[in-house]
Amino acid sequence: MSVRQFAAAAAVAATFGFAVSPAHAVTEIQWWHAMTGGNNDIVNKLAEDFNASQSDYKVVATFKGSYPDTMNAGIAAFRAGNAPHIIQVFEVGTATMMSAKGAIKPVYELMKDAGEPFDAKAYLPAITGYYSTSKGDMLSFPFNSSSMVMWINKDELKKAGIAEIPKTWPEVFEAAKKLKAAGHDTCGFSNAWATWAHVEQFSAWHNVPIGTKANGLDGFDTVLEFNSPLHVKHLQNLIDLQKDKTYDYSGRGNQSESRFGSGECAIFLTSSGYYATAKSTAKFDFTSAPMPYYPDVQNAPQNSIIGGASLWVMGGKTADEYKGVAKFFSFLSDTNRQAKLHQESGYLPITKAAYEKTKADGFYDKNPTLQTPLKELTNKEPTENSRGLRFGNMVQMRDIWAEEIEAALAGKKSAKDALDAAVARGNAMLRTFEKTAK
Repeated sequence: MSVRQFAAAAAVAATFGFAVSPAHAVTEIQWWHAMTGGNNDIVNKLAEDFNASQSDYKVVATFKGSYPDTMNAGIAAFRAGNAPHIIQVFEVGTATMMSAKGAIKPVYELMKDAGEPFDAKAYLPAITGYYSTSKGDMLSFPFNSSSMVMWINKDELKKAGIAEIPKTWPEVFEAAKKLKAAGHDTCGFSNAWATWAHVEQFSAWHNVPIGTKANGLDGFDTVLEFNSPLHVKHLQNLIDLQKDKTYDYSGRGNQSESRFGSGECAIFLTSSGYYATAKSTAKFDFTSAPMPYYPDVQNAPQNSIIGGASLWVMGGKTADEYKGVAKFFSFLSDTNRQAKLHQESGYLPITKAAYEKTKADGFYDKNPTLQTPLKELTNKEPTENSRGLRFGNMVQMRDIWAEEIEAALAGKKSAKDALDAAVARGNAMLRTFEKTAK
């Protein structure tokens, strides 16, 4: 447009009372996440709905790979000076993020600075405790909280003559043998997230420690101790059953969840957040049940611990950008939206109001599957062994633990030697982290 044309346009605009001004600037908020399958669709829809609800900010949701990949990408981006505003970090990355001084903007500060209404007590304490300081200040925003449940293919159990869903580990072992005899040659039962299942959740559910200092929640000078006789017995059982695939190991992450959806594994332990994918892929009648336990362990089962992830806000952004992030978090906390998110994804409602609304609506009467993780988390008052865990370098430590478990399952080590090595190698990593975190 020439100067003359612009002047003419301005004159016309003035005549009709139009203001000549630059287009309204929209502030972009970058959100990196690790959601796959049905939950990826839910994340994109949340961003779209927020963007449609106002005109000042635009949330751009970007999938960055697995949980460890997303966290590592965020840390690398921060070091390079181009971090996103929001990064989804799985629960075991909490200690690492907490110790990254300057790299994060604590959520309680963010909401206060932006003038957004925020009450930490409105959120479910079993969830927020994990992401808060010892004073109760919330550091990250709980997003997709879950727990581990046992997914059951009801059709296949029925075909194998299994009348009741197993409750204990011995019952799971027996059911798996029947499933194998009924044609499930490659998998009687299995699980995703090897260490989450057989170290972290297993310990909490049986009220035995993973480490001292309340599993690291009370101090970075924690010492691992999950090489107890109970842990050794459990791993030995898995080793014995792996030989003929009554149990079949399915890896460190959750890529193996399709073994349940395809019908290959009729009993499969993984996140309650698998619900959206199960619903869209499983062509059979399924449900979830609480994790199994050993009945000879006193007072078991105890309570499960949360998994999933929270949203961390990265440091070094402008006040306007932070205001947009705060508004997005308020949007996510809306009771109706939280209730809908819980009911569609299988992840837990993060607010008390959303949980109460879901109960009052009679949703659990028709969908008991989604109440299983909530029943597990609230089964008993948490103890020092079952409040949760907070270990530094946890992403790398999980790999070490899995490496040792894999060696035992492959017949290269005894159950005791493998767990002794996992504990010793893990403790060496914790001491390194303790020095850097001070």
